[in-house]
Amino acid sequence: MRTDIEKWDYFELVLEAETPGNPFLDVDFSVVFSLGHRCLPVAGFYDGDLRFLARFMPDTEGEWQYMTASNIPALDGVSGSFTCVPPSAGNRGPVRVIDSYHFAYADGSAYHPVGTTCYVWNHQGDALEEETLATLASAPFNKIRMCVFPKRYVYNNNEPPLYPFEGERSSPWDPALLNNYRYPETPDFWDFERFNPAYFQHLEKRILQLRDMNIEVDLIIFHPYDYGAWGFDKMPAEVNDRYLRYLVARVAALRNIWWSFANEFDLMADHSLADWDRYFKLVQQQDPYDHLRSNHNARRFYDHGKPWVTHCSIQRHDMTQIPRWLNEYKKPVIVDECGYEGDIGNAFGSLSAEEMVARHWLGFATGGYVGHGECYEHDDDVLWWSKGGKLYGECPARIAFLREIIEAVPPPGLFPLSTDREVLDMLVDRPYNGITVGHNGVDYLLIYYWMHQLKYARLNLPQDKRYRIDIIDTWHMTIIEAENAATGSVQIKLPRRNYIAVRVERAH
Repeated sequence: MRTDIEKWDYFELVLEAETPGNPFLDVDFSVVFSLGHRCLPVAGFYDGDLRFLARFMPDTEGEWQYMTASNIPALDGVSGSFTCVPPSAGNRGPVRVIDSYHFAYADGSAYHPVGTTCYVWNHQGDALEEETLATLASAPFNKIRMCVFPKRYVYNNNEPPLYPFEGERSSPWDPALLNNYRYPETPDFWDFERFNPAYFQHLEKRILQLRDMNIEVDLIIFHPYDYGAWGFDKMPAEVNDRYLRYLVARVAALRNIWWSFANEFDLMADHSLADWDRYFKLVQQQDPYDHLRSNHNARRFYDHGKPWVTHCSIQRHDMTQIPRWLNEYKKPVIVDECGYEGDIGNAFGSLSAEEMVARHWLGFATGGYVGHGECYEHDDDVLWWSKGGKLYGECPARIAFLREIIEAVPPPGLFPLSTDREVLDMLVDRPYNGITVGHNGVDYLLIYYWMHQLKYARLNLPQDKRYRIDIIDTWHMTIIEAENAATGSVQIKLPRRNYIAVRVERAH
């Protein structure tokens, strides 16, 4: 095993032992890692083939010691050490919330989530999965939403190559269940007391490949799209809890993990609000690295104000509500699902590229974050939103353009226009009906005019400061300098097209 581990990489302890009974249930195995007076306990797990593993992500350089504890003699009292060395280029640590509304890596560098949804790309077999990774390598996304469990839904009728538990299907799945809201009870063909390590090894492989591409993984733990195919949405409570402990033990040491407890949690009728609270608290207790935690909605929100929720993961089409949510929850807001660019026969997946790009600008310019998705229909039923593959839409290039602009905003980032008198006084034309303004004090404003084809932008800038003013065509991806030392009352001529933004930045 490696004895020099980068800060925010992971150390892996591997021990072998023959055990009586069921190694998933009958073996207690944990490790305490220590540096000086600091001690962090980590749960171990069974990885098959007599192998027991424990993974640890160090966050401090120095000589770490470890000591195992177990009810199995071969796994008990094993000690050792490793050296945590400085991180290499590109390793900035896990993402954290800063300044209530924004994110940063653990090393302090800013992180602006520019995500995409690709629910079950990791359940499609190596050829398509490698194609998805190749697409992501040239895409603008630094976060991806993906599921632990396979999904059964429109354009998702294939079986996954692997299953998370031992067992095999005893009868074929009935496609009529897709249109039936009364699904069978939990199937009896899985051994819920025995995980399939190969399934989770494959998941880890994909997460690590994304990590090496600097892509955060918003890992969806549960979802309602089973329709009697496997029953992973109807597992008994004790199985859900055991699954959470096993998942955390396996992947929490990977720095690019975020915990998304469900996609559309409110469609999972067999899970009560008390269940969701329990899941959050269990993962928070088991995860020594305090990764980000959220719960995504369909119709009604989970209470994002609860202390174990780190940020808001929201499904809504109206981005102008973001300032209200920021004010209500005092946490970052990511509209992970605002609709999808595409042409399928579902309203959620048939947005024009112009509308999808506009929703991104509306969201980012109000101090929030917005996620991408694509649903263009193909004969092979391979849609990015579900299975990955290739991107065909016109959004990604324009989202890359937006990302460059957002990442150039002075840290920590944009805040929605509020009652800040000094900032409000700079705007002669106050925002209305979708004109959105984000600001970073009086030194930076980003005004997005959306559908409005205005002739002029009128500003009342402070007399004692000078500003550069740029006109941004968000669709054609052009930036034209209008002024480089503006002050006082100014009137900027606009091109009288929609999808125009104006950037006002203090000149230094």
